[in-house]
Amino acid sequence: MPERLVAGVDSSTQSTKAVLCRAADGAVVATASAPHPDGTECHPDHWWSALTQVGDLLERADAVAVAAQQHGMVALDGAGEPVRPALLWNDTRSAPQARDLVQELGGAKAWAERTGSVPLASFTVSKLRWMAEHEPDRARRTEQVMLPHDWLTLRLGASEPVTDRGDASGTGYWSPATGAYLPDVLRAALGRDAGTPRVAAPGERVGETAWGAALGPGTGDNMGAALGLGLEPGDVVVSIGTSGTAFAVAAEPAADASGLVAGFADATGRFLPLVCTLNAARILSAAAAMTGAALDELSALALAAEPGAGGLTLLPYLDGERTPDRPDASGVLAGLTTSNATRENLARAAVEALLCSLADAVDHLAAQGVRPRRVLLIGGGARAGAVRALAPAIFGTPVTVPEPAEYVALGAARQAAWALAGTPEPPAWPAPPATEHTADRTDAGVRARYAALRDTAPQI
Repeated sequence: MPERLVAGVDSSTQSTKAVLCRAADGAVVATASAPHPDGTECHPDHWWSALTQVGDLLERADAVAVAAQQHGMVALDGAGEPVRPALLWNDTRSAPQARDLVQELGGAKAWAERTGSVPLASFTVSKLRWMAEHEPDRARRTEQVMLPHDWLTLRLGASEPVTDRGDASGTGYWSPATGAYLPDVLRAALGRDAGTPRVAAPGERVGETAWGAALGPGTGDNMGAALGLGLEPGDVVVSIGTSGTAFAVAAEPAADASGLVAGFADATGRFLPLVCTLNAARILSAAAAMTGAALDELSALALAAEPGAGGLTLLPYLDGERTPDRPDASGVLAGLTTSNATRENLARAAVEALLCSLADAVDHLAAQGVRPRRVLLIGGGARAGAVRALAPAIFGTPVTVPEPAEYVALGAARQAAWALAGTPEPPAWPAPPATEHTADRTDAGVRARYAALRDTAPQI
């Protein structure tokens, strides 16, 4: 019998990445990618165009699933056409609308209890309110609201508009605790009722592609990464990509009234408390530009400096920030003197700032009952040698670095294999190879100085 293959897609802010895997054990057979336009809004047709560019790989698969960037607002008219380019998660124009919605609908505690999260500019519900206020004609034309992965799954062959509980939990109008949409919240945001995709069961087969492959329901990118890594309770993932995220799987939903932790669902029936920062790998690229260094040279510069960067501290809110919620903030470099103004210290301050921001994120998870057994460091930023070397001391715990891989796409492929098998649980693929990193000290002083700057710096 021919070997069965499955494909997973990661449709991210920057690109479409696809992996073709053996259904039995997840071994990668082939990969492909295609770019997306840059920016904070994007017409969905660009995602479909990129997906067709990896079509040769997908058509070799017996099953396919799509994981994609969370929160993106895909508003469709009665003919199923987008009424405007999708507003992406990293578009912060709807920050005032997020604040308004929180106040109008009972405050932060009520939002956390109903939706698992307190909405920020990134959430779909906030973007709907922005459109209702600034583009009322487009809002009136909106008959259906979807997310990026929902739209791509429908185009691939889903029998109806469908989503999964993981991605639905990032909209702001679906409840992880009850597993139901909150139509009154959607109506308050958009100013009218609109259709929403059916929430499929984890691992459900939701349709068939044009070449006869089974179609999984898909999920959000963070949920895809959790599935690709095979997370178990006690595993905390810190992902350093365009955004920074810290997340873990949990048996019970989170409801953090502070808004720091988003109480998402995962792709398996459990929950995925998550903290997201707007600035992550771009902190490193900005520091590289300022020092005139390539990214690999930046790591060497950072490792040549002493802990604490000679007294330099960077608050890395270069493009505003999501956690803490400071959409209009900018970066701050404090402690600069003639004696510490070196490329090495600036590089070190940037790496320390990135890791302190993410260590704060892990602490926020711990405040919601997550007890880290280990920290797994993934994403493009985790490939920087200085990040791997400094992380254990700043996190105060050993750090596991899985072998670089497209874990979001691998999670989607694992979901596709699940839909193909029709089993109660996803297939038990082997854990990825990983290296362990430890430190003989904890950089408490670095974190304390960072916290002092974070708490006293101007909000804009």
